[in-house]
Amino acid sequence: MHTPAMNKDIARYTQVKNYVLAGISNGSWGTGERVPSENELVDLCNVSRMTARRALQELLLEGTLIRIKGKGSFVAEEKQQSSLLQIRSIAAEIKAQGCEHHAEMLQCSKELASPTSIKKLRLNEDDYCGHSRILHFQDKTPIQLEERWVNLKLIPEYTEQDFKLTTPSEYLTSVAPVTEAEHSVEALIGDVTIRQLLEVEDNEALLLLERKTWCNGNLVSYAKLYHPGNSYRLGTKFKTS
Repeated sequence: MHTPAMNKDIARYTQVKNYVLAGISNGSWGTGERVPSENELVDLCNVSRMTARRALQELLLEGTLIRIKGKGSFVAEEKQQSSLLQIRSIAAEIKAQGCEHHAEMLQCSKELASPTSIKKLRLNEDDYCGHSRILHFQDKTPIQLEERWVNLKLIPEYTEQDFKLTTPSEYLTSVAPVTEAEHSVEALIGDVTIRQLLEVEDNEALLLLERKTWCNGNLVSYAKLYHPGNSYRLGTKFKTS
């Protein structure tokens, strides 16, 4: 394939993505075949290694590619997506794509019920809740900002956990298995801090998944899960009885 001409109006990493997508579309790389590596894309597209890395990572996040450790990135059979009906930790989703997960704990504290937790968790003003903010990475790319409020009357040890070792979802499932869940999804611009943490472009929207979970009729957790809009898709498949 020839080196593509770069359009100054389009981000360079997007142009590298389009180069790979064009190669998949025209059959240069079929399902299960390896696509060019970071170093190869640097030469093919005349871009920096950081730009090539971001392009490949976004294609991995979108499910267009899968990574096999030590071998490279390969064309996936079908675009991967996060299920709206299945409660699955972000770490499990990332590992299922052959990538590495790690997290940064921005906050994990016990606090008096705020207007958010009073409304969403049905707490009283003198109740305490656990409040965590965690940034999840797929390899070196931030993929989800998780902000969560937890009913400490039900899960009193929530704020004592190290969520760099396990995710809140994994921990809560182990101590209070989900018996009911409620989801809502919306696209939004988001505030500057969230956009900076997720490293989104100026013209890129965020995808927000709000989730409440119950255990045996008790409302356990309310979470706001922010994702870069261009790098994440939500969907589901189900059967009716």
